[in-house]
Amino acid sequence: MQFTAAFIAIGAAFFFKISAVEWLVLILAISLVILMEIINSAIERVTDVLKPRINSYVKEIKDIMAAAVMLSSITSAIIGLIIFGPRLFKLLYK
Repeated sequence: MQFTAAFIAIGAAFFFKISAVEWLVLILAISLVILMEIINSAIERVTDVLKPRINSYVKEIKDIMAAAVMLSSITSAIIGLIIFGPRLFKLLYK
């Protein structure tokens, strides 16, 4: 899902010819989400290995990591709205 959203955002960036600064922010936002997803996957695998020994904390650790991924996704969506929202509005309501 994150890669699909990233490709759509990159396509929109080319279509709307965003500025260099907007490109930098967009790339950082996409990278943040993908990085958080990778970290989440790694930590989930580690907690799965430790599950028999530290059972009570595993669910909490996974919930915290899922929240981190969600927060980075929401932040990236807001960045996308800031960058593309006005352009989409102009395109739709000329």
